Amino acid sequence: MKVLIYSAKDFEIPYLEEANKNKHKLTFIKAPLSSQTAMKAIGYDAISIFSADDACANTVEKLKDFGVKYITLRSAGYDNVNLRAASKFDIKVANVPAYSPYAIAEHAVALLLALNRKLITSHRRVRHYNFDLNNLIGFDLNGKTVGIIGTGKIGEVMTKIMHGFGCRLLGYDIEENDALKSQFHIEYTSLETLCKNADVISLHLPLNAETHKLINEKLIDKMKDGVILINTARGAVIDTEAVIAGLKSEKIGALGIDVYDNEKAIFFEDHSQAVPSDNNLMLLNTIPNVLITGHHAFLTDEALTNIADTTIYNLDCYTSRKKTENELTGFD
Repeated sequence: MKVLIYSAKDFEIPYLEEANKNKHKLTFIKAPLSSQTAMKAIGYDAISIFSADDACANTVEKLKDFGVKYITLRSAGYDNVNLRAASKFDIKVANVPAYSPYAIAEHAVALLLALNRKLITSHRRVRHYNFDLNNLIGFDLNGKTVGIIGTGKIGEVMTKIMHGFGCRLLGYDIEENDALKSQFHIEYTSLETLCKNADVISLHLPLNAETHKLINEKLIDKMKDGVILINTARGAVIDTEAVIAGLKSEKIGALGIDVYDNEKAIFFEDHSQAVPSDNNLMLLNTIPNVLITGHHAFLTDEALTNIADTTIYNLDCYTSRKKTENELTGFD
């Protein structure tokens, strides 16, 4: 099967080629999928896209006209794909639902530790041989309350890690995890109760109509003063302007994010020679108690291997007319 890989990054190509073992004819392009670049898929049976690609209804319709029958995502999130349009035009869609929950959860902890213990500030000082300790005070995580919003695969790992630090754990999810309650003593509460009591809040939930801007001004007002907020989920689950206001008022003591609501136009590219005109991002970058990474929480050897293996597996299933458990649309 001929497959066009959109948004192909140099670091992932060897993983995909190794997983493919010459079964499918893969073509890699750096361009992201959009309504303008959909025409590049002419002559291909399937495409593979990443989280920043735009498979809106208009784009999906164009793909159908160009003969594309299958879309496989190299990500767990699929909010960038119009599944209704895909079903309408008989294009099957599959994702990689669980490539490495450890990668994401461990990155969330890395952001938390770096912010709490002022590692970035300390590193910058030491590089200039400044060993002054003023303004570097953090706090013991042991005994603190950590709120985990979303206790799916990633949130489950986050729960286990923070339990190891000796934290009290509060959880919020539409489905409670009984194993986490019995083995790691997480207490499920309302969202408001979690926000009122948590010293640290970590987000691990998908982006959908219910979670869009879930962390808003009203909810931030209910949080403990000085809370550390960590987001490795999706950028738009927080209201960026409300979070900036919370940072300015010191309601939010520190912010660690690996995702950003306007990242599609910015992330995964080098803009050092022409800084993007994004006022909120520029403002966040000036705040010392904000740590931003460029959506690379997933970037571990194990995760890239799993993403590649599952992507090729999804393609294999389609060519053999087998339904993959990773499919997001119907299979006839």
